[in-house]
Amino acid sequence: MVVAYYSPEALSRRAERLIRTHARPAISDLTEVEFCSALSRKVRLGELSVEDATQISLRFTVHVEDGLYTRVPVERRHYELAREWLARFALALRTLDALHLAVAAVEGFRLVTADTAMAQVAVTLGVDASRLRAKSP
Repeated sequence: MVVAYYSPEALSRRAERLIRTHARPAISDLTEVEFCSALSRKVRLGELSVEDATQISLRFTVHVEDGLYTRVPVERRHYELAREWLARFALALRTLDALHLAVAAVEGFRLVTADTAMAQVAVTLGVDASRLRAKSP
C-alpha cells in the first residue's frame, strides 16, 4: 500500500486517501525493506526507470526520517508469533507476510494490503486488516 502511495499504479489514489486520513500511519522496519524490494521489482519489469525508483526511494526515506510515519521495530515477539502461525502448517502464508501480520496483531494496528491472500489469512487469524482494491470500471 505504501508503494502505491509513492509510485503510480491503479491503487495510488486510494492509497493516498488512506494515508492522508491518519496523522502518523505506522510502518515497521520490514516495510522499509519491502518498499525497496517492490521498487526493484518495478525496475526489473520496466515499470520504473532506475532514476525514478531512486527518487521515489529518496522521497519515502525523507518522509520516514521526518516522522511522517510511526516506525515500529520488528522484535522477537513478532517473530515468535509469525513462527507460531507458520508452524500450524495449514495457512497459505509467506514468511514476510506472517511478519507483517504479526506486527499488526501485536501492536494493535490495522494492516492494509492489496494482497488478497494476505487479507484472507488475516481474517482467519483474527488480525485487523483490510484489502485495498481498485475501483471497478
